[in-house]
Amino acid sequence: MLMPKITKWRKQMRGKIRGEATRGNEVAFGEFGLQSLEPAWVSARVIEAGRVAAQRGAPEAKVWIRVFPHKSVSKKPAETRQGTGKGDVEYWAAVVKPGTILYEIDGVTEEVAKRTFNRVAHKLPVRVRLVRRRHG
Repeated sequence: MLMPKITKWRKQMRGKIRGEATRGNEVAFGEFGLQSLEPAWVSARVIEAGRVAAQRGAPEAKVWIRVFPHKSVSKKPAETRQGTGKGDVEYWAAVVKPGTILYEIDGVTEEVAKRTFNRVAHKLPVRVRLVRRRHG
């Protein structure tokens, strides 16, 4: 499962997802990309499920994952009284802003890319769209 090797602090504050992505918002490696249209935390398990779906949908293609789960999300156990401190880290998540490219694919036709990314989109908690690389 994806998670950072080392972090300075185990637990992070929640924070707010504001604005649109200014970096990681263009197709850089492949020919087609899957772009987020909503803000969300995408967990490491969801990212991995999307990767598996992409590679099974187009085994001949090269797939890039453009997001990484840097954020630790903690949760208190059920039926715990207040005042016992912050809960343990439950999972790791990537902070995704609108416009962020989540996955890229190359070596396939637009038809295959559309079908493959449709499979991936069903695994994701955000609305997405297919974008093409800008040449020039």
